[in-house]
Amino acid sequence: MSFFRRMFFFLLINILVVTTASILALFITTAFGIKGEWGFYIVFYSIIGFGGAFISLALSRYLAKKMMGVRVIDPQKASGQELDLVNMVYQMATQARLPNKPEVGIYESPQPNAFATGPSKKKSLVAVSRGLLQSMSKDELEGVIAHEVAHISNGDMVTMTLLQGMINTMVLLAARAVAKLIASRMRDRSIWVEHLIFIGLQIAFSILGSIALCYFSRKREYRADKDGARFSSVPNMISALKALQRMTSVGPTAQMAFAGRGNTESYNYLQISGKDKRANWFSTHPPLENRIARLERLYS
Repeated sequence: MSFFRRMFFFLLINILVVTTASILALFITTAFGIKGEWGFYIVFYSIIGFGGAFISLALSRYLAKKMMGVRVIDPQKASGQELDLVNMVYQMATQARLPNKPEVGIYESPQPNAFATGPSKKKSLVAVSRGLLQSMSKDELEGVIAHEVAHISNGDMVTMTLLQGMINTMVLLAARAVAKLIASRMRDRSIWVEHLIFIGLQIAFSILGSIALCYFSRKREYRADKDGARFSSVPNMISALKALQRMTSVGPTAQMAFAGRGNTESYNYLQISGKDKRANWFSTHPPLENRIARLERLYS
């Protein structure tokens, strides 16, 4: 899906969500004559901002399986390559001292990708594409798995969910404040005019919020690389990133998928190509060459 189509659906979803929430807020304040409306907005928008993010987090494993077509491997029935994959994930989970072993799954895609998701360290999922299993050596695959387990160990799903909730809330409050300021200077100060301005501002501020969220995501990727190198080895992590870099240069963008942060939008973010610097603001991952260079500096 192209960047513009992704952005169109992102904006459409935001319009529907905010319109519904705002109409509900307007109905409640009007019907019940609620005074001191800023206190109401703070509470109401916090519930929307954080509530939606945490509901998405709670459903993250289920949604990932459905959206990506992940088939969870039964370790009691697995054999061959699938059993090796399960054992590798379990070994990395032991290295990371996770309280429970993650579920391990495979999804059918020719592109070499992997992701981790789940509501907590005790309930997590690591999934890899068929293309990843077929195109990487054992050492390279171990580096990928170590990176994804590091996301679970670092609590990135919950961290990014909290950030998403905070950004959602701040976007709604900022849009409401600016909409009220603009409406107060207009001759026709209709509540519906203010409402339409609010929706437009919310869309604009949501884009800025997405840029901020992607910035934090890139920071977490660097940390997952560093910790993944500790769980596996530095050569394995660098080899995995270089393998992805080689695949990027000869075919579709090969990038470890955004580790599910408790947000279904995480599967739809624009994937990064190290050659396309314009995409970096909306990229959840830093350029592969930057990640490789940072690891080489850290362990040289």
